[in-house]
Amino acid sequence: MNNNSPLGRGALLAYGAPGAPTALVLLPLYLYLPAFYADNLGLGLANVGFMLLAARLWDMISDPMIGVMTDRISTAWGRRKPWILLGVPLVVVSIFPLFHPAEDVSIWELFFWTCLLYLGATMVILPHAAWGAELSGDYHERSRITGAREGFVVLGTIAAAALPAALSGGSLAAIEVIPYAMAVVLPITVAAALWLVPDGPARQRSQTKRSLRRGMEVLRANKPFQVLLATYFLNGIANGAPAALFLLFVNHVLGANEWQQGLLLLSYFMGGILSIPLWVLVSRRIGKHRAWMLAIGLACAAFLPVPFLSEGQLWEFWAISVVTGLCLGADLTLPPSMQADVIDLDTLKGGRNRSGLFFAFWGMATKLALALAVALTFPALEWFGFDPQAEQHEPQGLFALAALYAWLPVAAKLAATALISFYPITQEKQQRIRGLIARRQAAQ
Repeated sequence: MNNNSPLGRGALLAYGAPGAPTALVLLPLYLYLPAFYADNLGLGLANVGFMLLAARLWDMISDPMIGVMTDRISTAWGRRKPWILLGVPLVVVSIFPLFHPAEDVSIWELFFWTCLLYLGATMVILPHAAWGAELSGDYHERSRITGAREGFVVLGTIAAAALPAALSGGSLAAIEVIPYAMAVVLPITVAAALWLVPDGPARQRSQTKRSLRRGMEVLRANKPFQVLLATYFLNGIANGAPAALFLLFVNHVLGANEWQQGLLLLSYFMGGILSIPLWVLVSRRIGKHRAWMLAIGLACAAFLPVPFLSEGQLWEFWAISVVTGLCLGADLTLPPSMQADVIDLDTLKGGRNRSGLFFAFWGMATKLALALAVALTFPALEWFGFDPQAEQHEPQGLFALAALYAWLPVAAKLAATALISFYPITQEKQQRIRGLIARRQAAQ
């Protein structure tokens, strides 16, 4: 395979397709299952919250473990594909007892099956992302590849969010249906990807092994990676805060019903999907990091008036949702593509491709940002006196909810913009790095 030649449309869709079922299973894990175990099964909010937090810590620890192993272990079928194949049965086996628990289920069973599901999902998602970074060495083709993957992730997210509204039993019916859908869709999409999409270049797999300690030293010396990771982390907090507060905001500030909430979410995510080709095109004109800065700036401008909205102003908020959804397309597409460029620099300096390790740090930053978004916003709401169970809300509590929903993301995004302005890898520099790598490999 010519590592700079574009993927055909069929291979591109096959590569991206596993993103949909993985999103379909992970979103309910955050949205529906905690309340189901705490309320319907009577395990209690504190117990469920503690066990899910412990499972999330395990999930973060497993990321670098899986990343290092996918970098080090080479097989006749490549480095990434075997791990994805092994992860599928773990997801399928764990999702049924987790989503269809016995009435007398214990808190430890919740912990065990959640940890196993996280492990299986990591074995699918992390090598899948690293594989995408290795499919092309072309600066712009990488954005096309990541755009395909993240577009399917958004489709899966939309499906997970829409299921409770589409099914007569609401979220309980969604919990019943999702395991069966996953057992069919995930194996089919993974099989298509493994069959139709080429592996990364063989020469990358033949490099000598280096120690994890040496790998960490190279990561610390990779300044563009540090800039990109810090920017992504801040932007993750900025995206995580509205996600955590969305239902509270549209319910208590705007007075939206369930149908209106679904329309707002659909508009946001559809904006993200439809804008992916646009941001790929913009990045071709002005570069990836500048296009991302533009998207962040537009999102900030759209968020600024949100705290001044009041009950019933749903059309105004719908317009804001559309604009911020269009900016989501850049968040999904450009940072992972830039990550692939950063990995090239590491390959040049370290002598070995460590995509798995890099995407492990990427996954850890994502999970930590989402956790911090909740840890920052929920205690702050309580401190300002907002009580979601109250029949009447104090004005300061509602304003605090709106400000945390909109202005906390603006502050985090502005900090992210300041950081990414120092990102040094342009198309020209990336091409020089690829040329040096090619010359080194040809000499070996």
